[in-house]
Amino acid sequence: MNQTNAVVLVVGATGSIGRHAVREALHQGYRVRALVRDIGRASSLPKQAELVVGDLTIPDTLVAAVDAVDAIVFTHGSTTREADVRDIDYAGVANVLLALRGRPARIALMTAVGTTRPGVPYAAWKRRGERLVRASGNDYTIVRPGWFDYNDADQRRVVLRQGDTAQSGTPADGVIARDQIARVLIDSLSADAANRRTLELAVETGAEQDDLTPDFAALRPDIPGALDGVADGNITPVRSEPRRFQEDLARIGGEPH
Repeated sequence: MNQTNAVVLVVGATGSIGRHAVREALHQGYRVRALVRDIGRASSLPKQAELVVGDLTIPDTLVAAVDAVDAIVFTHGSTTREADVRDIDYAGVANVLLALRGRPARIALMTAVGTTRPGVPYAAWKRRGERLVRASGNDYTIVRPGWFDYNDADQRRVVLRQGDTAQSGTPADGVIARDQIARVLIDSLSADAANRRTLELAVETGAEQDDLTPDFAALRPDIPGALDGVADGNITPVRSEPRRFQEDLARIGGEPH
């Protein structure tokens, strides 16, 4: 996607990753629309960003936010309580996709490392949000970052992994700075090599790369029509998923299989 005049909607714009994403998108030349629930909390966002008010839990409030957007970057997140992740994290993805009403937009979705861990209820709802993005028919990159800002100062070299095999539930699964998460999300919008990729994100000791294109290109693309990442395990059949997810999937365009 060409940055010139492209409109990027940042969902969760006042959050700890969203603020970085807004600044990074502006830095890369995008026109940025920041979705906020409370204008009062948006005072620290750059003045160049267009503010639009909406509530992720109320679909009708999101129509203006997605109008004429070229890309959507999901950076929102709540807690590790299942109900919060279901009603905010997952619902936010579902409701924004529904508000698009089939119009195409490039998607960058942030979830979390360990999303495919079995027996973790909140992670299962994050994964369901991923599945909706893949089913939507839009171009996308799904980014599962490690633990925010647990990295040392000399740990800046970005590492992209697949398979979600680090599942200890601790920083041993990967660490990365918040500004780097935002950079990868925004970089993915214009990188053809990042399209339809699902990846885990961490850093190791070393300097940050100037260009992540070779790192994106080394990843395997997701299988066309599949609801899960190409290297993911612990696959749950759609018929075994909650009815809420099945109904959202049907409305967004996926076929249960």
